[in-house]
Amino acid sequence: MEEVFAFHERPEALDRLMPPWSKARIIERTGGLQVGAKVRLRIPVGPFGIEWLAVHTGYQKNRYFEDIQEQGPFRVWHHRHEFAEEDDGTLLTDRIEFSLPLAPVSDWLAAWFVRMQLRLMFAYRHGATRNAVVRR
Repeated sequence: MEEVFAFHERPEALDRLMPPWSKARIIERTGGLQVGAKVRLRIPVGPFGIEWLAVHTGYQKNRYFEDIQEQGPFRVWHHRHEFAEEDDGTLLTDRIEFSLPLAPVSDWLAAWFVRMQLRLMFAYRHGATRNAVVRR
């Protein structure tokens, strides 16, 4: 568990966790994973781009870290990364609460699509994490 958490603390971890199809890029990053740390991303949306500022609001080494969106595409975004020991390794769980702009209508119309995209992205991220920490 400590090794998986340590991977997430590395400065290059977020770059390695970005799916290649997302085309998102990191503009600025300050403070690691601790409370108050910030990450600013540029996310392409059609021909335009949206800046997303995530601020870390919770941290317990080797257990969890969490962030909220301070600026970006969602009306509400809260993401908690949880780490737990299992018999055969580490369980990494991503808990996400979100709401879209113009909710509740937009949530009813498009939340299913966002959930599908998040499942794909976190499947990629968990695979990238596994590849980064498994000894060969």
